[in-house]
Amino acid sequence: MKKQAVLSLSGGMDSSSLLLHLLANGYEVTALGFDYGQKHKVELERAKSLVEYLNGCSQRAKQDQLGTITVTGENFPLVKYQVIKLDGLQKLLNSALVTGGADVPEGHYEQDNMKATVVPNRNKIFSSLIQAAALSIATNNIGDDCTVGQPIAIAMGIHAGDHAIYPDCRQEFRDADFEAFRIGNWDTDLVSVYTPYLEVTKFEILEDGLRSCEALGLDFDEVYKRTNTSYKPIFIKHNWSDYEGTWYSDYKSAASVERIEAFIKLGRPDPVTYADETGPVSWQFAKNQVERVLSEYKK
Repeated sequence: MKKQAVLSLSGGMDSSSLLLHLLANGYEVTALGFDYGQKHKVELERAKSLVEYLNGCSQRAKQDQLGTITVTGENFPLVKYQVIKLDGLQKLLNSALVTGGADVPEGHYEQDNMKATVVPNRNKIFSSLIQAAALSIATNNIGDDCTVGQPIAIAMGIHAGDHAIYPDCRQEFRDADFEAFRIGNWDTDLVSVYTPYLEVTKFEILEDGLRSCEALGLDFDEVYKRTNTSYKPIFIKHNWSDYEGTWYSDYKSAASVERIEAFIKLGRPDPVTYADETGPVSWQFAKNQVERVLSEYKK
């Protein structure tokens, strides 16, 4: 029986690593993104780009001596991806991450001012929709005798670094949330929860992503340049246009600091390009700035 999962895919490093993890472990994945009016909406563009890249890699083609292109088979299953529009919520939600909210704070994740980045009930909103989708997929093959069903996992990339600031990333919330889902629906025995990163660090997630890339035969840099972790992405216009430009990641917001720290520990440069108000900066510059922040925080 094939393994199936519904994944919350934000376009960030954690959920993207989990997507790789699922594919490397033989899952067919339905990925859901959420547009809730977030300032860092570029993450949805990165998620789309990553899925397109992975789906291109999953179909291995070769050319024979006559020039005929034939598909040799799937290296891993194609990923289904859909964005759920919830952008009307931005008028209801009080958070620095939502368009119209306060400025996104800078520094380390465990500083008190980072509570401004909490989006009220965000993971509950997301999980309700993911649970509904997972149950619908699982029960789609149930016949009149109710004897056939396809087990499915709900996969979320929440991790240990989230626990300090985000209560809806803690185990007690996840358990209570799933219990409410179980009580409120039929056939929930077909659905399970898969959160392999719940008690691991950002660095360990990145290590897992590297292993998954190797297992799937993927280029690590090509994969991770198609992710966004920055809560304060910077848009720099092209010289020839008032409208066109490129989104870059900042290196000052807490999410970026945590990501850069993970790449430093991994011992390789982040393929994402960072920038500040002066323009794009080198990896070495961003790395030095984050090392200074970490040094000051640990004093």
